[in-house]
Amino acid sequence: MMHHLPKAFWRSENESTPVTDLVTSLDDQRLYREVTLALRTGLRDARSDFSFLRLRGLRSILKFLRSVAASDSTINLFSHTQSIPDLQVVPVLFQHSLHDFQDQIITNLDHIFSVQPLKITSPSTDAEVSLALRVLEGSCLLHRESMLLAHHFKAVQVLMNILATRGVLEQGACLDALIAIMMDSSYNQLDFEACNGIEEVALLIRDKQVDENLRMKCGEFLLLLIGHVNGREGAPMAGIHDDIRRLLGEKSASLIWAASQFGSTLDPDQRLTALHIQARRVLESLDLY
Repeated sequence: MMHHLPKAFWRSENESTPVTDLVTSLDDQRLYREVTLALRTGLRDARSDFSFLRLRGLRSILKFLRSVAASDSTINLFSHTQSIPDLQVVPVLFQHSLHDFQDQIITNLDHIFSVQPLKITSPSTDAEVSLALRVLEGSCLLHRESMLLAHHFKAVQVLMNILATRGVLEQGACLDALIAIMMDSSYNQLDFEACNGIEEVALLIRDKQVDENLRMKCGEFLLLLIGHVNGREGAPMAGIHDDIRRLLGEKSASLIWAASQFGSTLDPDQRLTALHIQARRVLESLDLY
């Protein structure tokens, strides 16, 4: 005689029950608590007056963003947290690590005559600025509204200042962050135009005294940028081809335009390899002519 199996045993795995719904809900709540706790901890350090603590906070946030990127569900949770002011990443970056310390001028004599001690903030180190730019890049890639937040903090102007004044470590991270904040933001693209951004990048890639890896990064930046804006008449940077032809010459400009159409059907690793190869060809064309 055949015994009937318990109903729970043969129930479809995808069939919802009050118990599975409750378990799913509890799992979601636990994950949300973990996400917010990790973010709060990193942001607390990132707001510190001391560079070594800010550096620790930025490392924590970057590690957190990399883990978030692993699944759509955690990306959605992160996006939700960014609607909560206390958990927003981008404002903290521009208020602390990417703040322009050189322009902090004491204009209020109350600081001098007051019994209240003047608040001293340690300046950002090269490593801190570079990490902050990586966190900015990751935040904007995972959460589109972060690009708008970045615009409110004049991100493009700040990044172009870093590109012109800081070292190779920060400059490379800066180019990656610029791509991330500009790809889907006409506001940031307009800011880039207003800052003569293409001219600044062209100056670096043309200069043979500049670190070769940075020149390669500039080539990759131009390829990605042109590949993105190509054919978008009336959009910001619609005249980018003419700008590059004027700044780099006809031969290099033609090569960049042709190469920028690479690999839309390739997988991410193949596209990255193709990008490196094309950037190398751009550099060779510039050094040849």
